[in-house]
Amino acid sequence: MNDLLHLGGKEFTSRLILGSGKFSLDLITAVIEEGCGEIITLALRRANPDGAEDILSHIPEGVTLLPNTSGARNAEEAVRIAELSRAMGCGNWVKVEVINDSRWLLPDNAETVRATKMLAERGFVVLPYMFPDLDTAKALVDAGAAAVMPLAAPIGTNRGLVHKAEIAEIIANIDLPIIVDAGIGKPSQAAEAMEMGADAIMCNTAIATAGDVRMMARAFGLATQAGRLAYLAKPGRVLTDKASASSPLTGFLED
Repeated sequence: MNDLLHLGGKEFTSRLILGSGKFSLDLITAVIEEGCGEIITLALRRANPDGAEDILSHIPEGVTLLPNTSGARNAEEAVRIAELSRAMGCGNWVKVEVINDSRWLLPDNAETVRATKMLAERGFVVLPYMFPDLDTAKALVDAGAAAVMPLAAPIGTNRGLVHKAEIAEIIANIDLPIIVDAGIGKPSQAAEAMEMGADAIMCNTAIATAGDVRMMARAFGLATQAGRLAYLAKPGRVLTDKASASSPLTGFLED
């Protein structure tokens, strides 16, 4: 089946996007391979071409880099980080993160919309991380986003689809790839998000904090595939007022 993820003018077979912020460098390649990831995020501070701890040297060839603007508190800072990233050779893709909330690390939607518009005008492929809100998602489309990345739950919490209803509204009303980002804690939750019609899943903490990191990366890769297949297969109807026998009863349970 030729079911590709179309994103930023590229095509991908995998719908699992991997974070790198919580992985030791020696595990990054293994996690990408086990999860079959084709896109990986990275913070600019970990890209150090002249240093021993350069994340870029640990990412396999052919994997698309998605630098983020981690640390930005407003649109101007996000633009500055993205421009530095592009100047360092990390490409023109950028995941916009603008965060002022130090407790729950929730994105500032208004500044995210501003940053998205400024970066799109500068030729970036912009993937904004946002608090799930349909009006903001529509504004991001108008600002030139290549995708919308609503959080499932506060970043790093592994709490799952806390904002399931809001994400469902965005999926139903926004004609861009929807990537569920942050808070997904288990492969079953990734599968559920994909069953809802999400186009991809972004995962970092759930894999990085697992007992067996490599095995969990594989589990997330398989769960993402399973959820996508279930969505395409169109799950069966749900009955709420009666049961329905799964085997024929004709002839031996009649009055």
